[in-house]
Amino acid sequence: MEIEVVRADITTLAVDAVVNAANRGMRGGGGVDGAIHAAGGPAVLADCIRRFPDGLETGQAGWTTAGDLPARWVIHVVGPIHGRGDRSQLESCYRNALAVADELGVTSIAFPLVSAGAYGWPVGDAALAAVDTLRATPTAIHSCLLVGFSGAAVAALRSALAGR
Repeated sequence: MEIEVVRADITTLAVDAVVNAANRGMRGGGGVDGAIHAAGGPAVLADCIRRFPDGLETGQAGWTTAGDLPARWVIHVVGPIHGRGDRSQLESCYRNALAVADELGVTSIAFPLVSAGAYGWPVGDAALAAVDTLRATPTAIHSCLLVGFSGAAVAALRSALAGR
């Protein structure tokens, strides 16, 4: 799988699937979650309610329609809150998202930096967890975008990808 770092708004990317850093309730929220729900429109929320009436546990992943997004699917993951969860749960988000993507036949995917926003995970460690897990997980995906919204996130992702 080819991994590339980009600075972008994940809701504008034309990939098979975008990954949403969701909360456990999967009903929209702030950050990436709020942006995906806003840009995807009511179909994303309706599918979350239908498919995941009780939400998802930390580290788990599930898919919904992408609604009005240019992507075909949204793969929702629930990252750990720093200080309450551990790195293995963060790594599970990436592994489980790839497994769901493979079930859907996804060949291109875009990931945000899971848990590094409102959930307080240190950006450098979040970037290393993302890159290390994506590299170590077998998948049929051809193209993976790691999306940084801020300059700091992009720098951390590029550093992790370069092995520094």
